[in-house]
Amino acid sequence: MRKLSFSMLVLAMFFSSTALADGEIMRSEYQAIMVEKVADGLEHPWSIAFLPDGAMLVTERPGYLNRIDAEGNKTRISGTPDVHVRNQGGLLEVVLHPDFADNRFVYLTYSKPNGSDTATALARGRLDGDELVDLEDLFVQDRFSSPGRHYGSKLAWMPDGTLLMSIGDRGTEPERAQDLGDHAGKLLRLTEDGGVPDDNPFVDHEGALPEIYTYGNRNIQGLIVHPVTGQIWATEHGPRGGDELNLLEPGNNYGWPVVSRGLDYRTQERYGSEAIYSHEDMVEPVIDWTPSLAASGLAVVPEDSDFQMWRGDLLAGGLRSEQIRRVHFVDGIPWHQEELVRGEIGRIRDVRIGPDGNIYVVTDHSDGALYRISPVNR
Repeated sequence: MRKLSFSMLVLAMFFSSTALADGEIMRSEYQAIMVEKVADGLEHPWSIAFLPDGAMLVTERPGYLNRIDAEGNKTRISGTPDVHVRNQGGLLEVVLHPDFADNRFVYLTYSKPNGSDTATALARGRLDGDELVDLEDLFVQDRFSSPGRHYGSKLAWMPDGTLLMSIGDRGTEPERAQDLGDHAGKLLRLTEDGGVPDDNPFVDHEGALPEIYTYGNRNIQGLIVHPVTGQIWATEHGPRGGDELNLLEPGNNYGWPVVSRGLDYRTQERYGSEAIYSHEDMVEPVIDWTPSLAASGLAVVPEDSDFQMWRGDLLAGGLRSEQIRRVHFVDGIPWHQEELVRGEIGRIRDVRIGPDGNIYVVTDHSDGALYRISPVNR
């Protein structure tokens, strides 16, 4: 796919000088929307999964899993794994098995402790009433390291029933992302039981870990498999700038830390041994977000959505930028961007499309909340 330079993108920004009132109708370029708070009092909520009965499972980073119904009533689910809570670490992603209605399997990612170090881990349990039972680790990354940064931890199901899982570079040694003998800085592809699919790209590659699907990924925190095209889209944190939207394909190298448009936090110098912006053996981002979006959470608006003018668009959450970035495509190329709810509800951690067709987000604060965004077609 041809990369679109930032200068070619038309960016529409909508600001408000006052706090957003619950249930307030807002105008965007093409679509009036209503933003409603569904539940509050959530401590750094991280991820949303939708249950068949219309309720949601929502993780909180300190280690809590909640069932929240449409009216905002919260029930704590017991039986979650023991997590190491520090900075970005804790209880992170939650997704349901595609056959959840039959097997009741819930998948969680978390920062697993081992002494003073941690690793990104994948656990699975069966939801029985208000409890997770038969909880087990399905996968733990190969190396434990200092806690607190770049766990990645997004999950997405492939059409063939395999599971994608991101792991960040863990912060202190960025070059791990280029090492095929290390899970850090990678997108993995696993079986539903945490095993290795036999058609993964590095299964027969000497010295490579067979779970690896892509590499050179600094810290993927938005991940979807497009329901129509089957393409894998990911949003990835850069350092100071250099956030990316990437189209991920098996076996590809996405450059970190050899190639980046961001700056080193400590030195404020360019990353890369020669401050390069591209490399013939590495895939360039579809979009480079500099200055940073602080991307987290990613969703695609369905083709039959009541958000009529947004159909097929990507919605990327932003943490520090406190927004949802709508990315519109023309002939498969991102052509236009719009900032939604910027500065209105806080740091956007996760973005999901609910079974009712509405957009759901959680905000990453010590007193975070779950919001519903619905179209107002008038």
